[in-house]
Amino acid sequence: MLELKTKLPGEGILALVGAGEYQPEMEAVDRYLLSLLNEPARVICLPTAAGTEGQKRVQFWMDQGMAHFRRLGVEQVQALPLTDRKDAFHSPFVEQLQQANFVYLSGGKPAYLYQTLANTPAWDAIQGVLQKGGVVAGCSAGAMIFGERVLASPAGTGTFQGFGYVQNACIIPHYDEIPRLMLESAAILLRQWLFLGIEGFTALIFTPQGTCVRGRGKVELRFAGERLPRFERDGMW
Repeated sequence: MLELKTKLPGEGILALVGAGEYQPEMEAVDRYLLSLLNEPARVICLPTAAGTEGQKRVQFWMDQGMAHFRRLGVEQVQALPLTDRKDAFHSPFVEQLQQANFVYLSGGKPAYLYQTLANTPAWDAIQGVLQKGGVVAGCSAGAMIFGERVLASPAGTGTFQGFGYVQNACIIPHYDEIPRLMLESAAILLRQWLFLGIEGFTALIFTPQGTCVRGRGKVELRFAGERLPRFERDGMW
């Protein structure tokens, strides 16, 4: 059986969230992530995955992110309207990302998010956060892009290449919301990959000290159609 392995650039923390970014149910999870920093938090929220949904939706995610982290006591928090590939080369945005030690990618369309960020200075800066020991968190689409393969749709109609930080894996967010029939179709498509299902309001967190699950739900791993033991909350392995 394949093992759950990561290939992260540096000694940072990667948090993959199934659903529920910036909601009150995620406050305990994000407090935990903030506690892993060894210096005051400098948070940037990126609504990039929602870049095709219009300015009102983008602004909604920006406002939600800033309000959420301010409730958690973060003094330095901002949201960047990085919504297309041109923005990912915009020097002021890149410089702000380079100064961050916590970047949060909220949900939307995974293919658009990947295509917008891949091979750009903005993505280099996000990787730099991990290289410096900071936190990168992604919810829903923001989590999916870190797998080696990304499911094109919940119906299991195909996959595309992800960033590969979680090796040999395809990350399935909203795992407790997707109809069972769709999940079974996706499991068949992904038989040669680790099928990593993350429930809502739940984070799978990779740290230099180990991996843990935080939040109210569970994470399930499958390989070759076989369900493997679920990862329970709070334990480190």
